[in-house]
Amino acid sequence: MSERRLERSGEGCSGCGVKLQTERKDLPGYVPDSALERDPVICQRCFRIRHYNEASAVAVDQDDFLRLLGGIGATDSLVVHIVDLYDFEGSLISGLQRFVGQNPVLLVVNKIDLLPKSINVNRIRNWVQRQAKANGLRTADIVLCSAKRNLGFEHVIEAIERHRRGRDVYVVGATNVGKSTLINRLIRDYSDMERELTTSRYPGTTLDAVHIPLDDGRAIIDTPGIVYASRLTEVVPRSFLGALLPDKPIKPLVYQLNDGQTLFFGSIVRFDFTEGERQSFTLYISNALNVHRTKRERAEELYAEHKGGLLGAPTAEELASIPAWTRHSLRVKRGEHKDVFISGLGWIQVNGSEGALLDVYAPKGVKVLLRDSMI
Repeated sequence: MSERRLERSGEGCSGCGVKLQTERKDLPGYVPDSALERDPVICQRCFRIRHYNEASAVAVDQDDFLRLLGGIGATDSLVVHIVDLYDFEGSLISGLQRFVGQNPVLLVVNKIDLLPKSINVNRIRNWVQRQAKANGLRTADIVLCSAKRNLGFEHVIEAIERHRRGRDVYVVGATNVGKSTLINRLIRDYSDMERELTTSRYPGTTLDAVHIPLDDGRAIIDTPGIVYASRLTEVVPRSFLGALLPDKPIKPLVYQLNDGQTLFFGSIVRFDFTEGERQSFTLYISNALNVHRTKRERAEELYAEHKGGLLGAPTAEELASIPAWTRHSLRVKRGEHKDVFISGLGWIQVNGSEGALLDVYAPKGVKVLLRDSMI
C-alpha cells in the first residue's frame, strides 16, 4: 500500500463518519485499497447505499451512543434534536434533558410533508410543544420542516442562527428521522465543504460522530442515530420498509366500525374494536400498506390462513423472524380525543366521543400507547 493510502486508512468515512479500515469486509468502515485514492473517500457500505440502495447489517455499540450523548453536557453548545413527526413518541430521545445539561435544545420536527396539506401547522406545533413538555424536554424553540422537500428549512436556519451564538452545534436523533438529510442542507448553507453525508431509508446510516467544520471555526457535530428497538422499523425485514415508511403525503383512511370488528395492517399489526358504540376511526399510515377488515370472531382463523398472502406483507417466511404479537388493551374514555400510536406504523385517530375499548396486537417490544389527538 502506498504511503498516501496508509495515511487515509485511519481517516473517517466522509459519508457516515466511521473510521476507515482495509482489513475486514464484515466490520464497519471497510474500504478496498484502491478506493483510498478517491477524494473524498467513503466506506464500502456508504458506496453501496448511494449507488445500489443496499445496506449491510453492521452493529454499533449502544454504549458508544450514550458516551457521545453524555459528553454534550460538558460543552457549551446548541443541541438540535431532530424527531420524526410521523413517529414522534418513537423518535424522541427519552431522558435527553439529563444529557444536554444547561445547553439549549432546538427541537426540529421533520417530515411535516407527510401530513395532509389541509392540516393547520400552528395546531401541530402547539401539539408538539405539549408532548415535548409532557416528556420532560425543555425546548428553546420548535421548528417544523421537511428536509427532503425543502419545506420550512429557512426557519431551521434562522432558529439555529438565533440560538447558536457562535457555539458548536450538536445534532442528535434516533435512526431514520431524516437527520443526515437535514445535515446535508446545513453543510450547503454553513460550510464550504463539498462532501455530503450518506442518507438512506435504512435505520442507522451514520456510524460515528461526524465533525463538519463551519466557516467561523466552529463545527456541526452529527452524532449516530440512536436505535430504539421499540419501533416497528427496527424489527421488520428491510424489504418491508418501503411499504411501512411513507415517502409522500398520507391520504387518511376512514373506517366506520361496529364493536366486534378487526382491522389488519398488512400481516404486521392487528387492531380490534372490542367494545363501544359504532364510530369512525381515521388511519394515518403509509398508503402502500394493505388494510383488511373482518369480524373479530374470524380474525385468528383469517390470520393463520392468510398472513403474508391476502393480508399483505411481510411474507409468512419473514414473519418467522419477527417477535410474536403482544396484546395491548386500551380504553378511551367518554369525551376524550385520542390517537392510538403504534411506533413505526403511524396512528389511528379515535373519532367517537362515547368512548371505546380497543385491543392492539403488535410485535413484542413495539411501543403502543394512547396519546392526545394530534389532528
